[in-house]
Amino acid sequence: MPTGVIINCLSIVMGGGIGAAAGHKLNSDFKEKLNMIFGVCSMAMGIGSIVLMKNMPAVIFSVVIGSAIGLTIHFEHAITTIGQGMQKLLSKIIPQRKNVCEEEFNQTLLTIIVLFCASGTGIYGSIVSGMYGDHSILIAKSILDFFTALIFACTLGGVVTFIAVPQFLICLLLFFGGSLIYPLTTPDIIDDFKATGGILLVATGFRIIRLKMFPTADMIPAMIIIMPVSWLWASYIFPILN
Repeated sequence: MPTGVIINCLSIVMGGGIGAAAGHKLNSDFKEKLNMIFGVCSMAMGIGSIVLMKNMPAVIFSVVIGSAIGLTIHFEHAITTIGQGMQKLLSKIIPQRKNVCEEEFNQTLLTIIVLFCASGTGIYGSIVSGMYGDHSILIAKSILDFFTALIFACTLGGVVTFIAVPQFLICLLLFFGGSLIYPLTTPDIIDDFKATGGILLVATGFRIIRLKMFPTADMIPAMIIIMPVSWLWASYIFPILN
């Protein structure tokens, strides 16, 4: 039973629903400062994962090459297009907030799609949940996601709740694939995987506080290639160099 996945997705639906319905009652200064807190929390979660890194060259190589792949195939543009499609579909039911320009809307929507759907914590938590039935990682993530969805929904509106749909599909796939993926890994590979996700979370934190708009969506392919790269480094390249 994917309990952790369900709880995590419901936290986004509930937080987004409350934010869309009652967000106008929160003043802009409160929301702006709370966004800064979320950005710091995202960075803290990322740093906490990065320190687990076992094979730095493999992680750095995966982030650089994975990002290059994402930039080449315009992965961020594809996600933005999907997000815009979600908004157009939803706008027929719920009008878009008038106080948000289209560019800001798209940038913010992209940021939270990556934060909710592609964080190392969510991906790793889903795999662990499927492998061992340990839902604690996803439940902890749900607490942050609830308040994050609430605050962002104050600006973006009800479209935030619909991000739970792709997140549920991604996490459910990882949940059921956990029994296939996890036995092929080692503790060091998992730590390198989490460290790669941590780098994405730090970049996402910078986007949340609008200090630097890292191409976080284009960095997602790094999460796919890190496991085989970490294995190759530890099994073949590192022994040759030493």
